[in-house]
Amino acid sequence: MNFNQRLKMFTGQYMFIKWVGGSEYVKLINVGDDFYEFDVIDIDSMEYQETLMIQHNLLLEVTLGGADVQRILAEMSCNLPAVNRD
Repeated sequence: MNFNQRLKMFTGQYMFIKWVGGSEYVKLINVGDDFYEFDVIDIDSMEYQETLMIQHNLLLEVTLGGADVQRILAEMSCNLPAVNRD
């Protein structure tokens, strides 16, 4: 299994990436033939800031877990609407 196939398994997941242009907290949207598509998350507002498309060869590191990624998940889940169970 190559990296692209492995990364496709995590589509829709939050992660931290390092790439040639910097580093971002993102949500993986799509793994294409020659690019990755991410929604960038603004840490302060926990809102989607922009969509980022990166060529495969420019991605340096992907972190799927860890304390920082877990914090992002916790803060994103706090923004979910409450479920009324009557």
